[in-house]
Amino acid sequence: MLRRLPFYFIAGLLAGCGSPTATVYGPGGLHGGVLNLNETQVVRTLFPLAVTLVSEQHVAAQVYEGLVAFNPESLGVEAALAESWELDTSRTVYTFKLREGVRFHNDPAFPDGVGRELVADDVVHCFTSICEKGVGDAVFWLFQEKVKGADEYYASGKADGRVEGIEAVDDRTVRITLVRPVPSFLQSLAGAGCWIWPRELPAKYGNQLFDHAIGTGPFRLKVARAGEAIVLERNPAYWGRDAQGGQLPYLDAVRITLVPDKEKEIEAFMNGHLSMVTELSLESIGVLADSLDPRTGMRRFRMSSTAALAIQFYGFNLSKPPFNDVRVRRAFALALDRQKLVQEALQGLAVTADRGIVPPGLAGYPYEVVSGNPYNPDSARRLLDDAGYPGGKGFPRVQLQVSTHGFGYRNVASMAQEMLGRELGVAIVVNTVHTKEYYDRIERGEALFWREGWVADLPDPENFLALLYGKNAEPDTSLPSTLNTTRYASPRFDSLFAAANNAVLATDRMRNLALAEQVAMHDVPLIPLYHERYITLSSPTLQGLHSNALEILDLRRVHFRPDAQHGRPATTS
Repeated sequence: MLRRLPFYFIAGLLAGCGSPTATVYGPGGLHGGVLNLNETQVVRTLFPLAVTLVSEQHVAAQVYEGLVAFNPESLGVEAALAESWELDTSRTVYTFKLREGVRFHNDPAFPDGVGRELVADDVVHCFTSICEKGVGDAVFWLFQEKVKGADEYYASGKADGRVEGIEAVDDRTVRITLVRPVPSFLQSLAGAGCWIWPRELPAKYGNQLFDHAIGTGPFRLKVARAGEAIVLERNPAYWGRDAQGGQLPYLDAVRITLVPDKEKEIEAFMNGHLSMVTELSLESIGVLADSLDPRTGMRRFRMSSTAALAIQFYGFNLSKPPFNDVRVRRAFALALDRQKLVQEALQGLAVTADRGIVPPGLAGYPYEVVSGNPYNPDSARRLLDDAGYPGGKGFPRVQLQVSTHGFGYRNVASMAQEMLGRELGVAIVVNTVHTKEYYDRIERGEALFWREGWVADLPDPENFLALLYGKNAEPDTSLPSTLNTTRYASPRFDSLFAAANNAVLATDRMRNLALAEQVAMHDVPLIPLYHERYITLSSPTLQGLHSNALEILDLRRVHFRPDAQHGRPATTS
């Protein structure tokens, strides 16, 4: 058994991987130094095509980047590896011009260990891999029914061939041809699945893509110890510059511990061992009252709270009884008082998912079309009676799978267990599963009833409804289904989802997506519970950090306050 090391021990163990003193960068004299943070959620991989968890994205986003990126403040799309792009008059052909002089990180995968220059063929290879069945399954939805030839390539099972709509015009020019105009396509390219990596990476290291990572990003992987820590060091050859022409990033290193205990993480932060934390636990909410040191009156930390584009839900295994009966699923949905779950189990620190899975705040989406399944225990009992389980009699004992760590997961599950037992007379057992096994069990169809969450890759309702698109469900139950984990497949939903993708007018697109969501909420492949808030606590000496609804962690411009000293009061931001 791996013994969990305390934060301060890991910090000391890996101290040699970062600069012991802050280096000064840029004309403003900004301090570098080492940023310390922790991820309580498992980090299974850093490889862009396999990154599916926010914890993985937080780390991998420092190593890899795409043609374009989201601005961490506005969430608008801005240039990254592509310095510019053009869209033709048909709005289906994108032509990207790559930056000159961008190099992959130095690594033994390259001759003499020196990273080579990024060229258009690298982008073509990465984008083709997205369309390769068995390789790009988790992110294929980004190109599905959008990029010309992508669906045919995926269906063919080809490897290392050519996708018709993806081509290198020359070493610095990439052309992407779509089957139709896709207003959100640039946003799709900003996601983790479209980050660029060299073909030498898997050729050299095979599947060892946690221990090895090669990108073009502001930091490069120095140390990766599964279950313990990851250390990233500053990329001295990074192409990025600040507004004054100073080279980015400012930090010398980023050190990420992988301790799954949220209370220990908060304690380490309050004791100064961590520079920041993301997300609280219910047990640690009390620290918010301690933002001022009672002895000195000085600020201990900054807090940022943002409504996240995210959903927490309970998923059903639709292929197995009793949840292959829609009446049972609907009964469960109607028996849960979501308002009570949020107010009591989560102390009000979330927004109730009253209608569906699409979170509030997306412009142009007709939320009123989706009626959802509001709390109605009388209707729930009648449905369960109709399904052959009057008063819960004869209903099998069901396990509700929850993960070991996360904001209020166990509290919500315990209250849901009590509600379902009281309203329906069914016996629910809350089964806490270790994070390492958690998502594998869901994707392989071994879980019957489980908690799952989704944070948007891009600010668009399609990103949430893709979780229910039939083409994203693996029909062979012996194989994992990585995106559509409930394996929901409804011809009516799929027809409306496809119609939305083919709509010319934005209003028609949004309405068809909402109608598709309403179909799904009637079929209840999952129960929407609540939309989370993204809370960040950071040291008052830390500057340049921006919270956002996509939970993007951009550390390129993060630095420590130049005049930071112990005992100095912090200014508010």
